[in-house]
Amino acid sequence: MGKGLLGEPFRSIIWTHPMYREWSASTALLDWFESPNAHFFKINVPGYNKDNVKLEVDEDNVLHIKGEGGKEESQGKDIVWHVAERGGKGNFYRQIELPENGEVDQIKAQVENGVLTIVVPKDNNPKPSKVRTINISSKL
Repeated sequence: MGKGLLGEPFRSIIWTHPMYREWSASTALLDWFESPNAHFFKINVPGYNKDNVKLEVDEDNVLHIKGEGGKEESQGKDIVWHVAERGGKGNFYRQIELPENGEVDQIKAQVENGVLTIVVPKDNNPKPSKVRTINISSKL
């Protein structure tokens, strides 16, 4: 899709859920659920292991999930692939805007049986409100 009326900033608002986004045709499907103590994210990553999945949280509290490689070993120089739809072929990239009550310093993750599980513990101490009252004067 080209840039235009529905270019990059508007396309993500209209066509994606505000909490998570996917910018590839990968099979990295996502489940998100929570308990009283944590948020859980489960993502399909067939063919990937802990060495070719990278996680990073940026300053805006967005979790970046990147999978590289994960390709099956070639079965010989005479093998020709015609279709590769089962996942684990190539790269994927996901972003998840973490909930405000998530403790980003305590995130844990594991890859097992083709599923990446990310646990974000909840911070049960309420944070001060970000809402501020701004006084309006007649002169600046």
